[in-house]
Amino acid sequence: MSTSAAAEVAVITGSGIGRATAVRPARAGMDVGITWNSDGKGAEGTADGVRAHGQRAAVAQLDLTRLPTAADTVDELCERLGRLDVLVDNAGTGTMTPFLDLELDAVREIVEVDLIGPFLCGQRAARHMIRQGDGGRIVNVTSVHEHQPRVGAAPYCAAKGGLGLLTQVMALELAEYDITVNAVAPGEIATPMTGQEDTDVQTEPRPGIPAGRPGDAREVAAVIAFLASPDASYVTGASWSVGGGMLRMGPQAGSHLRSDDWRRP
Repeated sequence: MSTSAAAEVAVITGSGIGRATAVRPARAGMDVGITWNSDGKGAEGTADGVRAHGQRAAVAQLDLTRLPTAADTVDELCERLGRLDVLVDNAGTGTMTPFLDLELDAVREIVEVDLIGPFLCGQRAARHMIRQGDGGRIVNVTSVHEHQPRVGAAPYCAAKGGLGLLTQVMALELAEYDITVNAVAPGEIATPMTGQEDTDVQTEPRPGIPAGRPGDAREVAAVIAFLASPDASYVTGASWSVGGGMLRMGPQAGSHLRSDDWRRP
């Protein structure tokens, strides 16, 4: 990581978890690049939160359905902020459509946004980090469905599983440049993507999750912040589940189901 007087720079893609994540580097003295797809006003609000901590913020649109040119946004933010030390690939999309009903265009869009987009953005970021010569951090936000499937989410699971293995290959190949690459795999998190923006997670019962509730985006952001920090300098190629114990429930959940409702999205 940088040892120069200039502030280090983190670029965070996506909203929801991305909004909660963006303020954490600012608290640690980093400048932050923020991207948005459809909510420019929300991104500007996040930028104001960064500036409130005395750090610079730059905002740019990132539409990962427009590849490969969308990845130019990483270069743009690096140029505007002067360098790039941390990339958090958080932008994503999904579907709840039965496998037999999936249209090819929908599958392609999800794979492009959730897998090809992070691949290209990570490639751009790593090249900047290598040129700078003092290492860096890349965190790919996957999902618990990097590890376990979900009915109705075939392309999402395929893309997130692919991103998990891509993370491992990146970690192997970029280690010689002192660039760590890790995945964070959230479970059900209260964000706009799950229709729970501004939800008090303590009031939402989830009997099937050991923690008994959904997660808060700030709980995911805290794990990302650790992986982006100097304290995680010897952590690479790992996937960190932030799912309240959801991944431990496979056989337990199966033995307690009382209907076939799980077969339908």
